[in-house]
Amino acid sequence: MTAETTPGTSTAAGVGGLVDGFGRVATDLRVSLTDRCNLRCTYCMPAEGLDWLPRPELLTDDEIVRLVTIGVERLGITEVRFTGGEPLLRRGLPGIIERVAALTPRPKQSVTTNGLALARTAPALKAAGLDRVNVSLDTLDPERFRTLTRRDRLHDVVAGMAAAAAAGLAPVKVNAVLMRGVNDREAPDLLAWCLERGYELRFIEQMPLDAQHGWDRTRMVTAEEILRDLSAAFRLDPEGDAARGSAPAERWLVDGGPGRVGVIGTVTRPFCGACDRTRLTADGQIRNCLFAREESDLRAALRGGADDDELADRWRAAMAVKKAGAGIDDPTFLQPARPMSAIGG
Repeated sequence: MTAETTPGTSTAAGVGGLVDGFGRVATDLRVSLTDRCNLRCTYCMPAEGLDWLPRPELLTDDEIVRLVTIGVERLGITEVRFTGGEPLLRRGLPGIIERVAALTPRPKQSVTTNGLALARTAPALKAAGLDRVNVSLDTLDPERFRTLTRRDRLHDVVAGMAAAAAAGLAPVKVNAVLMRGVNDREAPDLLAWCLERGYELRFIEQMPLDAQHGWDRTRMVTAEEILRDLSAAFRLDPEGDAARGSAPAERWLVDGGPGRVGVIGTVTRPFCGACDRTRLTADGQIRNCLFAREESDLRAALRGGADDDELADRWRAAMAVKKAGAGIDDPTFLQPARPMSAIGG
């Protein structure tokens, strides 16, 4: 469903940054570059894939850069994360990164990727202006990786992470989702592996964003369980005062540091009250929450001749009506129609 937003209808329209009705300010922009992916992770999409967005509906490289420029120069965006689907499938990615890096003020830029193409693209991405990468890796067991992703590509992910580190895309952050009865016993091994290589691991609770709408809370491994299993093998000390602010991950120093581990408890330890994110989908829709069921269409306005002032006002209006929280624990919660692969992480 698309929510119409009319410039001037919000108290936030025409002034300042992306402020919602609860006083939260969005400074972190997640840009989905494509809904396509070259893995078929069982908790994300079916084996046959999905009906991909038609190419004419996707934002062009120029349109993406224009909207990001408005976000940075007019709306206070300070960090841009490129996501997918799999963003490295977007051929124009290096050029987009280079143009965004030239903006003033220069935003931090990162990419969330499955890592399959990193071994050959990491140097070019770094040269273009990318600061770091997040790589998804749920298991170190080749057979389990093949079962989870329906592809025999673990070696490519591992090589890609090493290439990213060598290129200076640091810190390399690793995102892992644990599922009960599948890979839930791997937490200590994953952490030891990442510490040995200087990667920063973050465990993420499985969220209700799968295309099949088959998410089952009883199969989700909670933040509490993850920390219990890690604490049996490592000493975990809260980093600083353990206050995470708008950061989604709670972080701990491991065995006194300098290595650390993070846990993102989106379901059981939500951080909605300090959320600073805004999302742009590959087809030009603004989402003010990962779990939103409504979107605001910037593509139609952009292609209809709207100037930058109008696009900025529409974006402000979309964010002004953001709800207090995702509401996963609310009995009336409904999963978004779009899966994660079409929203962007």
